[in-house]
Amino acid sequence: MTVTTDGPLPARPYDVTVVGAGVVGCAIARQLAHHPRLKVALVEARDDVGDGTSKANTAILHTGFDARPGTLEAGLVREGSRLLAEYAAESGIPVEPVGALLVAWDEEQLAELPRLAEKSARNGHHSTRPLTPAELYTLEPRLGPGALGALHVPGESIICPWTTTLAYATQAVHHGVHLHLNSRVDKVSRQPDGTHRLATSRGVLRTRYLVNAAGLHADTLDRELGHHSFTVTPRRGQLIVFDKFARDVVRHILLPVPTALGKGVLIAPTVYGNVLLGPTAEDLDDTDARRATQSTAEGLALLRDKGRRILPALLDEEVTTVYAGLRAATEHDDYRVRAHPEQSSVTVGGIRSTGLTASLAIAAHVSALLTDCGLDPGPARDLAPVRMPNLGEAFPRPYQQPELIAADPAYGTLVCHCERVTRGEIRDALASTVPPAGLDGLRRRTRARSGRCQGFHCGAAVRAMFEEAGA
Repeated sequence: MTVTTDGPLPARPYDVTVVGAGVVGCAIARQLAHHPRLKVALVEARDDVGDGTSKANTAILHTGFDARPGTLEAGLVREGSRLLAEYAAESGIPVEPVGALLVAWDEEQLAELPRLAEKSARNGHHSTRPLTPAELYTLEPRLGPGALGALHVPGESIICPWTTTLAYATQAVHHGVHLHLNSRVDKVSRQPDGTHRLATSRGVLRTRYLVNAAGLHADTLDRELGHHSFTVTPRRGQLIVFDKFARDVVRHILLPVPTALGKGVLIAPTVYGNVLLGPTAEDLDDTDARRATQSTAEGLALLRDKGRRILPALLDEEVTTVYAGLRAATEHDDYRVRAHPEQSSVTVGGIRSTGLTASLAIAAHVSALLTDCGLDPGPARDLAPVRMPNLGEAFPRPYQQPELIAADPAYGTLVCHCERVTRGEIRDALASTVPPAGLDGLRRRTRARSGRCQGFHCGAAVRAMFEEAGA
């Protein structure tokens, strides 16, 4: 098992290198790990997996009911939703099938609902149904006044995005994939022997086949290969996270009627017991746009205004935190997944908010494209399953399991009281296959410091454990 964060990269060429260890890149690496004959590298510019777009989304497992029928995205989201639901059950990733309500607030939106239901049917989802105002308010009694109806989408679920990405990476590394962190790819060139030469911040890496899953930087890497088929315009989504006491205010994912900019501002419960309000959809085009993950007063004010109409009671609840993520929007309304057989490469670009849901299906699709490019993957094998720590409130946590505590008292010693995170969970995360490089990575693995005090109470103890593990 190999995870590296510093030092030179291996001199021997890899068979396949995946650039970008977000949820999609990790899924692709995991898919390639089915073939033991392949030597595979997963290269990431940051010091952790899932540390870019993948860590800051709305954490929804979509059905794909509203995707444009016939697109690559529609097909991959539909298949990916099924695959990820099965994988989550096998791996211990928390999922809650809460369902969604697409709420119409005016006559124009109400008239759009039948077309959305028809689109859902064309995408293979036949369980949607229209709701009268009376039915809608029975399902969501604290919804703001004035809603004219809704479309009920029972298949929509909430999921833990952090654990999903980490599960893929862990399983890939367990089966021989080399994960190279802190390895920003600065330049790519094709060598006379047909291999790719990747000049990275940690030295040179060579590979026979290349997969560009670089997310916000996928267009930049694509241009290194001589392609100009899309441009990423980072789309910032700001979100507000309300305290756990707000969880009883909402029962479903509350969706607006979508626009050209995206699915719009929603309200959704999370598997961690909080409630999300957001995201905004701000296309950014300045030089620092691909790092602009700060929240703004204007963005948060907009969210509160929209949230007040949708669910007024939510605005009376306390806010735990705010955050912003960047989506890799392009000028196209579909994924930009393309094989380049003449270059032995595959580009995986324009993967937007549905990338989490579609990740496993994207990975299978990319694997097939690599074969079309000439890669002989050799025989396939089943992967030994992984079992991830549960971060969901709807499932037993370690502090609630007497038999676990009896076997190891560390699981009965709370460190983070807001999120009920025990010393045993933090210890396990620090000793895991893909350990955190910093306190934020530890938070995504355990929820420590994620609660209403944001680490004010537990921060020193968590840091001490982190530093002790690294000593």
